[in-house]
Amino acid sequence: MSDPRVIVVGGGAAGMMAAISAAEYGAQVTLIEKNARLGRKLAITGKGRCNVTNNSTPDEVLKNIPRNPNFMYSALSRFTPEDVMAFFEELGVPLKTERGKRVFPVSDKAGDIVAALERRLCALGVNILRDEVRSLVINDGECSGVVTRRGEYRGAVILATGGASYPVTGSDGFGYTLAKSAGHTVIPPEPSLSAMVTGQRWVSQAAGLTLRNAAVRLYDSGKVIYEDFGELMFTEYGISGPTVLSASAHIPHMEIGRYKITVDIKPALSEKQLDARILRDFTERHGKPFAEGIGGLLPRQLLGVFPELLGIPADKRVDEITKEERRRLVSLLKNITLDIERFRPVDEAIITRGGVSVKEISPKTMESKLCGGLYFAGEIIDVDAYTGGFNLQIAFSTGRAAGHSAASR
Repeated sequence: MSDPRVIVVGGGAAGMMAAISAAEYGAQVTLIEKNARLGRKLAITGKGRCNVTNNSTPDEVLKNIPRNPNFMYSALSRFTPEDVMAFFEELGVPLKTERGKRVFPVSDKAGDIVAALERRLCALGVNILRDEVRSLVINDGECSGVVTRRGEYRGAVILATGGASYPVTGSDGFGYTLAKSAGHTVIPPEPSLSAMVTGQRWVSQAAGLTLRNAAVRLYDSGKVIYEDFGELMFTEYGISGPTVLSASAHIPHMEIGRYKITVDIKPALSEKQLDARILRDFTERHGKPFAEGIGGLLPRQLLGVFPELLGIPADKRVDEITKEERRRLVSLLKNITLDIERFRPVDEAIITRGGVSVKEISPKTMESKLCGGLYFAGEIIDVDAYTGGFNLQIAFSTGRAAGHSAASR
């Protein structure tokens, strides 16, 4: 009896893991990728460092998946973060764990992760085709192959085409079209882990500024729904950075006026301590203008903004600042409030929420419940997580499950 044939559509993290897993189970695997290089999106994750997973338990991973976490229970239990780390270590990529249990290659080079996956594909004899899938071959409710620009290929099919973010890397949403052709429901993709546009236009004056140690709170109709500490960056249109991206994943439906973010740029000081610090600075800068008097408290990009926000003339001398004005300064330093108007476009998001409905996919095998011989892996599925390596863990776990299942079908 000949070896089973498996076709993997998409050469990203999930697709490469699916192809490797199917080949390890003895299948003849063809991996179809339309880009010139495999793993283009993987190569830019983690600012080029590749946060490959999170060094936590499967239960901890599930707590970081806001939508459809139960769907991931089986796949995560069978290919855990510990398994992912061992997998790459065995492929010759030393790993390290950093703050928040984030796991990176010791080299800090995402290219090392991509290269390791490519070496394994080559060692297993996976046939890599630079081609573009046009349609699925479906007969009597069974998927038996794909049609590409160059021809037709037969076998069980794993769709690992990604979502709709970063289309330049190949995640252009066409996988959703293929899934729909097999009768699947696709939850409309929306940005997740996305930068945000604020109602306050003054942010453009601080564009490029990164606050390294900011305390961030996200409010939904006045109620705190998420808190974080770390980096926040001001942009021409609003805010970005790790804390903002994580906060975005807690916004289920964007509505103008519903969400606000507050930023405490002096989280290590209480209001009383901060007021004492301001008094000391003002004493040292006696006779100086207000904009100069707060120079020890703020980065340069905010020195022109704060007097405007406080309604205090920039040239007013610090020894003329009233107690009430000082109180307002303390309050602003501890509580910069930004109204969230919308996400940035979906093609700029790190990942997308939405995708093929999990109700129509077997959580154990990743096989379609509607069309036999069709499997899914990675971001095309309606599952997404917070930042910290959790989304790549989802990609690897679902890729593993789909590859093993398709090869043993």
